[in-house]
Amino acid sequence: MPTSPLSAAQAARKALADRLQDIRKDAGLTGRELSARCGWHPAKTSRIQDAKAAPSDADIRTWCRACGTEALIPELIAASRSVASMYMEWKRLQRAGLRQLQETYTQSYADARLLRFYSSDVIPGMLQTHGYAAAILSRWASSDADLEQGVAQRMQSTRPMHEGNHRIVCLVEESVLRYCICEPSVMAGQLGHLLSVMLLPRVSLGIIPFTAGRTLWPVETFHVLDDQSVEIELVTARVRITAPGEVREYIETFAELQGFAVYGQDARCLVAAAIDALG
Repeated sequence: MPTSPLSAAQAARKALADRLQDIRKDAGLTGRELSARCGWHPAKTSRIQDAKAAPSDADIRTWCRACGTEALIPELIAASRSVASMYMEWKRLQRAGLRQLQETYTQSYADARLLRFYSSDVIPGMLQTHGYAAAILSRWASSDADLEQGVAQRMQSTRPMHEGNHRIVCLVEESVLRYCICEPSVMAGQLGHLLSVMLLPRVSLGIIPFTAGRTLWPVETFHVLDDQSVEIELVTARVRITAPGEVREYIETFAELQGFAVYGQDARCLVAAAIDALG
């Protein structure tokens, strides 16, 4: 089962730090000797080795040259940049407005051929209506204009359901159908939209019932783009995972969760029951 998104980012940073420490040891250098060769304080070496400070590209080049391992520089810099991209603060992403933030999703969805969405909290963005999306995004909007632009851009991200060579596989917990995060009329419209989406040839929607016998409990909401990357949304950040081993774990988790889901008429009955519950 995947670790938490934050733990995954921290583990990746620790793995890079351990790799640099092993390079130093293989070169037969103590921490102080390496620091002297690099021309910096020993405390900096300690912080990098303990994963308390992220090394810059220049730090990695200096470290490898001091250890006589210049050939490893491109690989280690690539790993360091991957770690940095795993954890992106929402505040930084939102600085340019919701529209630009939503554009990052629109483009990544358009580029992927197979999109897998699992949600334990809200309807996946790909399947959202205008009203439902507005209720979700209003939490982060800086103004009414910012909200409307963000929602409009999110609506653009639904295009792969209707055009191009895409396959969209969605999986949601039944609880997602019952969370009243917007006005009942808006929620009813959103649930009705799911019934329409189920008829689209490019889309598969599975729902995991409350009553499903399961060996894996609900996990964090995530989506997988092809077999290349996984994205998870936290309260404070968006985590992007590209390490093949971790991506594979999420794909396997998705497949296991699919085994608990119902489809077709059984799924439509769950959506209809949720609509009836709104009164």
